[in-house]
Amino acid sequence: MQNSLYKVVLFDMDGVLYNSMPNHAIAWQKAMNEFGIHFTVADAYATEGARGVDTIRSYVKAQQGKTISEIEAQKIYDVKTHYFHEMKEAPIFDGVIDLMEKICKSGLKIGIVTGSAQLPLIERLKKDFGRFITNNNITTAYDVKRGKPNPDPYLMGLQKAGEILPHEGIVIENAPLGIRAGVAAGCYTVAINSGPLPDKLLLKEKPNVLYKTIREFANKW
Repeated sequence: MQNSLYKVVLFDMDGVLYNSMPNHAIAWQKAMNEFGIHFTVADAYATEGARGVDTIRSYVKAQQGKTISEIEAQKIYDVKTHYFHEMKEAPIFDGVIDLMEKICKSGLKIGIVTGSAQLPLIERLKKDFGRFITNNNITTAYDVKRGKPNPDPYLMGLQKAGEILPHEGIVIENAPLGIRAGVAAGCYTVAINSGPLPDKLLLKEKPNVLYKTIREFANKW
């Protein structure tokens, strides 16, 4: 990779920084079931990266034929959040810290772009990666009206990094919707297939490159 061409690396959070998607899948299933919504593990991975309220509103519309407000969707999302935080804290993936150190040594900035609206997770980002980022380098569901797969979250991440142009940014994503958002934003997009989805579903979104693990990408930086 020609590091001199780039100025910032934007990491997704779940499934890229943390091995947290198995816990999210369980929490999503339990919460959605309480409200009469069928939701599978595959659904959790397929919709990962989108704002939680957007996912809920979409599934309610499709299965129950009604349109609910963001406030109503937030109530369901709060239940999902409760179940998630009952579980053991997800570990940081092997290779993440090494990759961030290499990025900094290359003279690039680091940002984190997540569809999450869970404040405890955002606080954990600052605790775990505080030597690489500040609060200003974190883009969350609170920062945009349109979440992934729209390019808005990554465009906001570029803006927060200092008005950096899309072709000067690298996006690291593990979910189809997130990859689509990175590509739509015009960034060099790296897919990390850390979950159970087949490679073809990620490659369908046309990332520039795909790795099986963040460790593999760190070793190739």
